[in-house]
Amino acid sequence: MGLLEDKVAFVTGAARGQGRSHALRLAQEGADIIALDICSQGVETVAYDLSTQADLDETVRLVESLDRRVVAGVGDVRELDQVQKVVDEGLAAFGHIDIVCANAGIGSSAVAWEITEENWRDVIDVNLTGVFNTTRAALPSMVERGRGGSLVLTSSTAGIIGYAHTAHYTAAKHGVIGLMKVLAQELGPHNIRVNAVCPTNVNTAMIRNQSMYDLFAPHLANPVEDDVVEAFASINALPNLPWIEPNDVSEAVLWLSSEQARYVTGTALTVDAGNTVKKA
Repeated sequence: MGLLEDKVAFVTGAARGQGRSHALRLAQEGADIIALDICSQGVETVAYDLSTQADLDETVRLVESLDRRVVAGVGDVRELDQVQKVVDEGLAAFGHIDIVCANAGIGSSAVAWEITEENWRDVIDVNLTGVFNTTRAALPSMVERGRGGSLVLTSSTAGIIGYAHTAHYTAAKHGVIGLMKVLAQELGPHNIRVNAVCPTNVNTAMIRNQSMYDLFAPHLANPVEDDVVEAFASINALPNLPWIEPNDVSEAVLWLSSEQARYVTGTALTVDAGNTVKKA
């Protein structure tokens, strides 16, 4: 038997990247999946392509190939009613939710005094309000059921330390850790554990895109990936590591979701190759 037999996990940002990796890893351990993603280019201040319906369909195919059930829905985590609709569809199919993986997020960069009002709002609304909306939609049924559970909120090393050119992102990710600490206290009496994962750079489209290359190599015109690998690696204490893989984070998500971490709550778990200790 897997670590999550008879469990149901709700994963946002599940169409690709970390979200897809989390959904598949939880499914490998026996969980059925409720998967949500935006599947549109509807966040105009993001400088890279967002997920598509085809991405979400592929996540569904991969979960089903593991002989697990999946309910997938399109929704914008900035809108509580859209998140609630997908949660309700999952509850109608599976009857309960045991694990929430509030993963959906976006990234962008600029010095603070050049961040536009729209850009600030997009990053805060997706990365912080979206996490709240995810928990708000799922928690009433979990509390009412009275069987406990686990919430894993995706923060970042930017939730622990600060990075230049990311005032909006860093503020949002610090906020996620604050939200996690409050929820851990409020949900403890219901035996629902709440933790955050704080990755360093992860090998996804949010990191490997032209806008990030420009940020890490401002002295070059149109830098390519080879121009910035060394700069990316320099932020981590472990050598020659520009970014970790999504499944590295998924292993932490799995552990926090399982009974192996049954007494772990209120924790911000770094998966950061020594990023935060080096920065400190």
